[in-house]
Amino acid sequence: MAVPLSPLPDRSSIDAIVETIIYLYTESRRLTKGMASSFGLTGPQLTILKLLESFPDLSLSTLSERIHAQNSTVTGIIDRMEREGLVRRERSRVDRRVVLLRLSEKGARLAQEIQVEPMEIFRQALFRLDADDLHDLLRILMKLQREVLQGVAQSGSKLPALPAQAMQALASVPEVAATPQGSAMAGDGAESTKVTKRRVRPASTSRKEP
Repeated sequence: MAVPLSPLPDRSSIDAIVETIIYLYTESRRLTKGMASSFGLTGPQLTILKLLESFPDLSLSTLSERIHAQNSTVTGIIDRMEREGLVRRERSRVDRRVVLLRLSEKGARLAQEIQVEPMEIFRQALFRLDADDLHDLLRILMKLQREVLQGVAQSGSKLPALPAQAMQALASVPEVAATPQGSAMAGDGAESTKVTKRRVRPASTSRKEP
């Protein structure tokens, strides 16, 4: 028995998705930059300030993974914040080879003045989605990320390596996953429904009516 073909994607739907992704990205940068500048900070400095407020004593590598940036980039940001008296470096008491980052008194006071970190707006919006929608969103975004990385690799372009945390999340999402109808994510422990793989005809191939 022939497997029914998925309908070809509608160009207007694809454009709407791309525009939404661009909007969310630019809006997050606008919010971060606007709030940061009102406190005399850059966007990355604000992100690090609020992160160290919630998670003190992070190593440079852990901080880099948390904000999805290269160690060399974060080192430069921390150097500037240290010169401005916002953070300080201290040796770990457990392992003297490890340098930990924490807010100075000045940095802690400034962090308390900033009530809402811009990314928290997006986190709260995600919390308002139900568990099934969150599961589907994560699955689709991770699949999209794989496709983008594959396209970049085929084009010969180079992108910075993904942080370990992102790579672990990417590897944990299957190529085809079930939408959890009342799954454990929703709290009732029911099993996920089975999903049948669908073939998608390439856009360049015309479809013939039977």
